[in-house]
Amino acid sequence: MKWTKLTLNTTTQALDYLGAIAMDLGLEGFEIEDNVPLSEEDRKKMFIDILPQLPEDDGSARVSFYVSEDTDTQKLLEDIKRETMDYAEFCDFGAMTYAVDTTDDKDYINNWKQYFKSFRVGDRLVIKPTWEEAAPDTKEGDVVIEIDPGTAFGTGSHETTKLCLLAMNKYLKEGETFLDIGCGSGILSIASILFGARDAVGIDVDDNATRISVENATVNRIKASYSPGLDGLDLTDRAKGNILFATGNLLESAELPTALQGQTFDFTAANILADIIIPLVPYARKLTKKGGIFTCSGILTTKEESVVKALLGGGFEVIETERMGEWSGITARAV
Repeated sequence: MKWTKLTLNTTTQALDYLGAIAMDLGLEGFEIEDNVPLSEEDRKKMFIDILPQLPEDDGSARVSFYVSEDTDTQKLLEDIKRETMDYAEFCDFGAMTYAVDTTDDKDYINNWKQYFKSFRVGDRLVIKPTWEEAAPDTKEGDVVIEIDPGTAFGTGSHETTKLCLLAMNKYLKEGETFLDIGCGSGILSIASILFGARDAVGIDVDDNATRISVENATVNRIKASYSPGLDGLDLTDRAKGNILFATGNLLESAELPTALQGQTFDFTAANILADIIIPLVPYARKLTKKGGIFTCSGILTTKEESVVKALLGGGFEVIETERMGEWSGITARAV
């Protein structure tokens, strides 16, 4: 389906008013572009480690509305401008110049797929997108994971995911239990089963991620189940070769959720961000068996020292640190 994109040049102070106008006119949403810096609270909510480099905030903003291609955009623009007159004495709407463009659903849904190709991680793991018929250059004994990340994070191609996969390839032993904190598309949990883990549990704060993870596990012929929350779960009788994906946030309270209390895993992984890993360390220690492995990534090299300090103070000994580009992966043993 084709859509018409109507973009207005306005001001940041007009955004709330334009939002109200959009609702009045039956528009279901809009896109905002501005140079307002993210607050510390916003940064934490969005799990952003690298802040975007923005030009100086000059008070300007652009608002884009997406409407069906048969919409009379000229009339819509006139309706919006008429509505702004009701607020003109309270707000500066700026130039209100506009541009009209046409786009297509597939521009957003599928275009990125052309950049995601099969690739190798280490000596025995190959990641293959589901829409490719076969992964090239595979050899006997390779572990092949098929993945469609959908709208969840995790194709396996990012350095942070590769660092976790390499640590798993090196330290995860057959028959061990596996916990994936921040599972994204489920790629680490899936890899754990294909590497020989007895069973796996994947947790993510994003319900969309846990649902997509179940789909990806199924594509790889792995039985997986889904829970919309951690309350009421029974993790004491997990089936061999299965993955349980559950939506939840371990950092919501000082104590572990009831379902996880008393549960420990041989191998725990967290591919998140340094600012999340640091407060997560005490929870990871409770969930990792003594002598078990905790591998974490998503750590900028500039924050590596802070994570190591948290691990050493939280009941772990660091056994290896690997780096790719500006990212670090740290593997530790619970003591």
